Amino acid sequence: MKYEIMFILRPDIEEEVRKSTVSTLEKTLTDNKATITLSKELGQKEFAYVIKKMKSGYYYLYNIETSDDKAIKEFDRVAHIDENVIRHLILKIED
Repeated sequence: MKYEIMFILRPDIEEEVRKSTVSTLEKTLTDNKATITLSKELGQKEFAYVIKKMKSGYYYLYNIETSDDKAIKEFDRVAHIDENVIRHLILKIED
């Protein structure tokens, strides 16, 4: 199964914290037997509207492949808990 994940991190965190958050999210995927086929940092972008009192955020895009949805469920859980993640979206890509 193939998935596309996009997540947005807070604009007001330090670069070190941002990198550790990204590596934690990546580790969540790889620890649950998902393969990351694409990983892109899209940079800081302005929002069309205010989200959680913020006007911009750091965007990241990932494509992953996995045999089951365990990695996706765990990523979703971790992203909801992490206060540095403003929003995230997981899409299943049909073959």
